[in-house]
Amino acid sequence: MTKKIDRFLAERRPATPCLVVDLEVVGDNYRRLRRAVPQAGIYYAVKANPAPEVLKVLNKLGSSFDTASVNEIDMALAAGATADRISYGNTIKKKADIASAYARGVRLYAFDSLGELDKLSDAAPGSKVFCRILTSCASAEWPLSRKFGCDVAMAKDLLLAAAKRNVVPHGVSFHVGSQQRDPGQWDIAVEQAAWLFRACEEQGVRLSMLNIGGGFPTRYRRNIPGMKDYGAAIDASLRKHFGNRIPDVIVEPGRQMVGSAGVIQTEVVLISKKSENDRKRWVYLDIGKFGGLAETMDESIQYPIVSERKGAPAPVVLAGPTCDSADILYEKADYKLPEDLEIGDKLEIRSAGAYTTTYASVAFNGFEPIKTYCV
Repeated sequence: MTKKIDRFLAERRPATPCLVVDLEVVGDNYRRLRRAVPQAGIYYAVKANPAPEVLKVLNKLGSSFDTASVNEIDMALAAGATADRISYGNTIKKKADIASAYARGVRLYAFDSLGELDKLSDAAPGSKVFCRILTSCASAEWPLSRKFGCDVAMAKDLLLAAAKRNVVPHGVSFHVGSQQRDPGQWDIAVEQAAWLFRACEEQGVRLSMLNIGGGFPTRYRRNIPGMKDYGAAIDASLRKHFGNRIPDVIVEPGRQMVGSAGVIQTEVVLISKKSENDRKRWVYLDIGKFGGLAETMDESIQYPIVSERKGAPAPVVLAGPTCDSADILYEKADYKLPEDLEIGDKLEIRSAGAYTTTYASVAFNGFEPIKTYCV
């Protein structure tokens, strides 16, 4: 909670649920990452929070943008970015969407399969392409393994194949998992990427770019290492595995950039028990999994939740308002709220600036999507 957000909520009293983002925190987070990885190009992951105000702040600071769709490309362009500062980082793209991105001037694309490479060669001739490799995503609270990437042997074959098509094999990418708590996880992937660079060069294909993805965390309920620790670990890995031939490096921050900048205010809709002997109260909020808190799935991302009440903390189950039994946020994660909490009270869900509004359903059960206010 920042003073600006606190003042906005007190003075404006917006309808809940709502997300309030402090743009000064976004700027501070950008500068903190820039200091930690001074050698890297920063490509903000638009999917984390595409609010126009957020994109405009980052554009003014010099950020480039990682996009997952043509709509996100248009958002980045509308914020003032030029096409040469946009990467189409989704490895799953319709050929028509590739053509649309190409028509807008985008010339940097991800792929991880032969079918995707063929689409890029046809629809984005002359573009730079980079191949995504698999990682284990160990120690990540929101893993991104299996669906994206291929093993290094296949990546080698794909990059060599790209050299024979109408595109430029540009580099390698990976992602160590979102909310990555271990700075050492980048080392394994950098080592694999370095092997891939050498293997391709031995076959006459010289790569020039390494995309080390996102994964930089924001603080939720557990402490995390500082950005300096991540930067130092990444720099050490690059030097160890690439020596004095470190390629151009880019990063794709999302959560780190906007997570700590946002607070969701929510209202307590109901407090109940399932039996007279039930030790835990059930606290139902006006936001749930389908309203923007999808990352509470399996209780993976655990947001700090704060009440102004002063009563003794007591265990609760937290759930959303919809008529779906899956809409339970936290049942096992040992959340506690004041005993004197009442229906109608407001709660703050902190560090909620990333992957909330973009996960909200359009109208599940008729509930409107969560609104964003930038201050």
